[in-house]
Amino acid sequence: MSRNALAALCTGVESKRPETMDDLLASVQMLLPMLDAIANAAIFIKDAQARYVMANHTLVQRCGLKQLKPLLGKTSAEVFPAQLGPGYTAQDRRVLEQGQVLEDQLELHLYGSREPGWCLTHKRPLHSRSGEIIGLVGISMDLQSASDSHPAFQRLAAVDEHIRTHFHEPIALDTLTRIAGISVAQLERYCKRVFHLTPRQMINKARLEHAHRLLQTELPITEVALQCGYTDHSAFSRQFKQLTGFTPRQYRQATAAGR
Repeated sequence: MSRNALAALCTGVESKRPETMDDLLASVQMLLPMLDAIANAAIFIKDAQARYVMANHTLVQRCGLKQLKPLLGKTSAEVFPAQLGPGYTAQDRRVLEQGQVLEDQLELHLYGSREPGWCLTHKRPLHSRSGEIIGLVGISMDLQSASDSHPAFQRLAAVDEHIRTHFHEPIALDTLTRIAGISVAQLERYCKRVFHLTPRQMINKARLEHAHRLLQTELPITEVALQCGYTDHSAFSRQFKQLTGFTPRQYRQATAAGR
């Protein structure tokens, strides 16, 4: 199922405008076998308290479970690693309390190996017929491998290599367009098609992957920020919290507690 089809599912669920969460679940229950077949996307519905009320098999596995039942009634903070779970729940609460819609949110995840992985997450509130927010629906899609069959792949591979080599330095879009020999608009469009990310997301991803590793050492956080390409410590903290839900210091403490 493509990203557009998954987004259409979110819209379809919202458009039904049930009166209660039970009504909504009854209407989408027949879709669950189809959602279980999607291996690269975690799909879920949560109630107004940010607790899971429906999830596909991919999400169940990601939580280290074998069956759906133990997941139901719990928040992300209760089932995901301490480094990240509370951040996901805080994000849920913004959707539920403010009606915020998230689209293409690049997020850091930790998989079984404890190595970082990346997802593009979409969340939107679910409203009853009277307009009250009764829950949310969300999709977190694993970031796919680069599409090496795309005609622009070789040009963009050089862009990707430059980002991975120079992420600790300021990187201007003009530099990347010169490397690829294309315009800014083409660079944005082709990066989305080949790497499924914007150039700015590619830079953030490289920096935050390095930060994840450095925060497991005793290196001062100000030095971590510098080594990841941030001259402003507060900018690093804001960016890190946006992608993990934690400040770098909180993330370090949670990582140490989880060892």
